[in-house]
Amino acid sequence: MDLGLPDGIVQILPFNPAWNESFTAERERLNLAIGAHVVDIQHIGSTSIPGMPSKPVLDIGIAVVDFESAKDYIDPVVGLGYKYLGEYGILRRHFFMRGNPRPHHIHMLENNSREWRSHLLFKTFLSEHPDFAREYAQLKFNLAQKHKTDRDAYQNGKEKFIKRVLELAKEEQGY
Repeated sequence: MDLGLPDGIVQILPFNPAWNESFTAERERLNLAIGAHVVDIQHIGSTSIPGMPSKPVLDIGIAVVDFESAKDYIDPVVGLGYKYLGEYGILRRHFFMRGNPRPHHIHMLENNSREWRSHLLFKTFLSEHPDFAREYAQLKFNLAQKHKTDRDAYQNGKEKFIKRVLELAKEEQGY
């Protein structure tokens, strides 16, 4: 399975249904380590959207009740082979990476946070709106071609689209 992305590389691969199987296996490992203490574990990001081309990295969202008490879950996740990187640019997020090339990212967020809700809204909206999903896929391909070794530029290039989709998703959901 084509999972894992070396540092400093932006690569988009066609959707692979095996990504969901990989998520299921990783969720089981996480459930054994910390499942009794978390609210939810979700497959988030582009690899979770049916048919969506993506960087070959699984984004895993873990919802917790409280950021501070979630510090107790860091060591068990590190024990599964992840590296803990602190908030990594997003306040009140515990962020983890595993491997190089890295196949998995964990975003541990409070279940009532804007960040958690945004991940789920974005995934749901694109899963239910194929026109927007196709537009996003094309944007990702274009940005990956333009910024093959500049992950920050790639991410920044997606910002406007992501904000637009989140606004539409919030309207649709009545937020």
